[in-house]
Amino acid sequence: MSFPLDRRDFLKTSCAAASAALVVQAGSIQAAAAAPARLKKAVKLSMVQGNMSLVEKFKMLKELGFDGIDVDQRVEHDDVRRAREESGLIVHGVVDYDHWKLPLSHPDAKVRAKGLETLQASLRDSKAYGGTTVLLVVGIVNKEISYSDAYKRTQEEIRKALPLAEELGIKIAFENVWNMFLLSPLEFARYIDEFDSPWVGAYFDIGNVVNYGWPEQWIRALGKRILKVDVKEYSRKLRDEKGPGAGFNVELGEGDCDWPAVLAALDEIGYRGWGTAEVRGGGRDRLEEISMRMDRILAPK
Repeated sequence: MSFPLDRRDFLKTSCAAASAALVVQAGSIQAAAAAPARLKKAVKLSMVQGNMSLVEKFKMLKELGFDGIDVDQRVEHDDVRRAREESGLIVHGVVDYDHWKLPLSHPDAKVRAKGLETLQASLRDSKAYGGTTVLLVVGIVNKEISYSDAYKRTQEEIRKALPLAEELGIKIAFENVWNMFLLSPLEFARYIDEFDSPWVGAYFDIGNVVNYGWPEQWIRALGKRILKVDVKEYSRKLRDEKGPGAGFNVELGEGDCDWPAVLAALDEIGYRGWGTAEVRGGGRDRLEEISMRMDRILAPK
């Protein structure tokens, strides 16, 4: 048998229930806040367009929800430091400035020497900005540069930079690109392992693989060698209709990259680092759209 509550008992019961609900809600909020984000969100500096100072660009990115930036243009050290300090945006790395123009696989030793100088300068810049890596396209293979020569030359030149990388505490992260070199994840892993150095690893570009493979398979093969990832999309349909390069003309989340599978693979290897967009940039509206699209495809499940 149940009995009706008087006003005093009713208020006590209601307050107790409300308090319990608030505790549960607070606990849920705390748990959500405590859960680490899957990836820290960044963009390449060259994507941020418009007639603004570096400080203004950094502040805008922070307002749009980005955590950091990868510097892929030559800029003054003082300007970068000021922008970083005034915005709170993290400069997490530098992209080697001349790795396409001065490839470490080039047959001319003088060209390789200049490429090595740029790599070393990029390492110093990353250190000055508070970064942790330099993204490097290790070399290229073409009609004049054989695969075997590229393999030997690039490893020789990169080894020359390792003492400086260790001294500065900056890692050299090799990017998988369309350079006709290191064409499988197993070979890419072996190439890294042959250095026998903690100062090299992979800067894995997700979208660059979709044309000829599946990113989740590469992620599992590379495993802990992955230092950072680039977030990019690719459409096989556009590739088939208009050519290989056209495949990149698709928005994040609308191509053939299986993002749930990619995230599952990143979870399997324990990756919780930077995810840097490398897509068509623009002004504030465009960057805001990129931020929202990244949130959608990278959101924790």
